[in-house]
Amino acid sequence: MADKPPVVYKYESFNVQSLLNLKAQSLYFSSPRNLNDPYDCAITATVRGPSSDEVELIRARYVNDKAIPGPRREQFRVMPSDELKRLLISSTKKGIADVREKFLNSKGVTCFSECHDDLLMWGHYGGHYKGFCLEFATSKEPFTKLRQVQYVDAIPQVDIADCMVNKNYDKLLDDLYCTKSSFWKYEKEWRAIHSEAGTLFGYDADLLKAIYFGPDAERQAIEIVCLIVQGQNPHVKFFEGKRSETEFKVEFSNFTYTCYAEAKRKGLV
Repeated sequence: MADKPPVVYKYESFNVQSLLNLKAQSLYFSSPRNLNDPYDCAITATVRGPSSDEVELIRARYVNDKAIPGPRREQFRVMPSDELKRLLISSTKKGIADVREKFLNSKGVTCFSECHDDLLMWGHYGGHYKGFCLEFATSKEPFTKLRQVQYVDAIPQVDIADCMVNKNYDKLLDDLYCTKSSFWKYEKEWRAIHSEAGTLFGYDADLLKAIYFGPDAERQAIEIVCLIVQGQNPHVKFFEGKRSETEFKVEFSNFTYTCYAEAKRKGLV
């Protein structure tokens, strides 16, 4: 996995909730069921059945594991290899399905990107070019716990022997929550996962470094966002976007925001 980038970006639509979150200096962890990719966090996995030798390795591990109840260990000891193999496959499939449903029903997810100038990202997540994009430093929580999304061409495969012999089951399931189809790789996504969906998680004001406004953002919307942020962190930089004339991306230019009262005092209006 790549090193965590020094900054990440979060695209926002201009609406009441995004403004309330900005005012509260908080990130919203939504249910993964609200994500737009139908496989996102709900991705399943094919199961590679163990070989005969691997079945016996798993059997030996369970029989000698004193933490497993005696009747269960005895069941593993006497069960024929073919029957044990079928049991391992079916129980692994059920376990993955159960954990996935539990995750979907309880955990919260918030998503970020490595880029702030992608047209598709602005169209999908930035309010159809009318919203804004927040730039965060990743030096403190919750950004220290970001995980990079892996993009793959095929549904992942679970190796039963690796999970049960090497005890990699939990890691594999965690990886599934951060795996998406390669069709989404343009997002360059990083994500944080919270123990509870529908949760606001506060961040330090100094972690917000800049705000980028979409090329179709309305002037009043820009002013409202700037007013909110300047009252919390006057060091945040503001950038106004426009469509590039040479590349398929959004270009940004820095601007200094001056509120109406201040501009009037200085004789600027």
